Amino acid sequence: MTEDTYTPPRVWTWNKASGGRFANINRPIAGATHEKDLPVGKHPLQLYSLATPNGVKVTVMLEELLELGHAGAEYDAWLIKINDGDQFSSGFVGANPNSKIPALVDHSGSKPIRVFESGAILVHLAEKFGAFLPTEPAARAETLSWLFWQMGSAPYLGGGFGHFYAYAPIKIEYAIDRFAMEAKRQMDVLNRRLAESPYLGGDAYTIADMAVWPWYGALSKGLIYEAGEFLNVQEYDHVRRWTDTIAERPAVKRGRMVNRVMGEPSSQLHERHDASDFQTKTADKLKAG
Repeated sequence: MTEDTYTPPRVWTWNKASGGRFANINRPIAGATHEKDLPVGKHPLQLYSLATPNGVKVTVMLEELLELGHAGAEYDAWLIKINDGDQFSSGFVGANPNSKIPALVDHSGSKPIRVFESGAILVHLAEKFGAFLPTEPAARAETLSWLFWQMGSAPYLGGGFGHFYAYAPIKIEYAIDRFAMEAKRQMDVLNRRLAESPYLGGDAYTIADMAVWPWYGALSKGLIYEAGEFLNVQEYDHVRRWTDTIAERPAVKRGRMVNRVMGEPSSQLHERHDASDFQTKTADKLKAG
């Protein structure tokens, strides 16, 4: 049916594939589809993820902590192939009942602690290591406000604009217009904030920047959904300045590589189990060149 003739039924039932790029993993029920334990490596922190924007937040945070010298932030990053349904294994559902990446299991205490939802993971790590989350009340409140702004806003950018503009099986003008409007409003919110402050939380780089940058920084460079021209992202000059500043951080460059399976092979580190994995990747790149 077309959008002009479709009338919602009295009770919705799941009787056909939804269509679009991710139709094979979309379903209206939760829980595991198969039995499989999660692997556990040698480090206290075990991350199960993929380098989507939500996954990049956490690998950047972990690499930033290691950059500061927090040896306890060493981690194993295991690749979760969401298109293959890895997130529906019994082990992953045990770590995250919502079956979304990323999921973190912290083995540093007497019993493992599961942490799911990327924002919760950032707060857990920031409080655990006393870094990237201010303790002064006003600065802490500002940082957490922008962190939760991202958690509430990104679904409109990803599941809203991104889905209907890039992934939906048919192009619906109303849906694209509606979510393009919201995506541009969000970019304007960020641009106005960054016109008055170098970072979202204030003068210091924090978990708020780590949360927002993988989504909106990429959008400001036209790197997601191939929508840069469509949304005229060039006009958000303060967002682009902030994006470029963060992109130059060594820990950010490393964090972007982890669990990455798209783009240039030299930019991909499918799994990370030791800091030397980056050096090995570099050596392989030089050898290939």
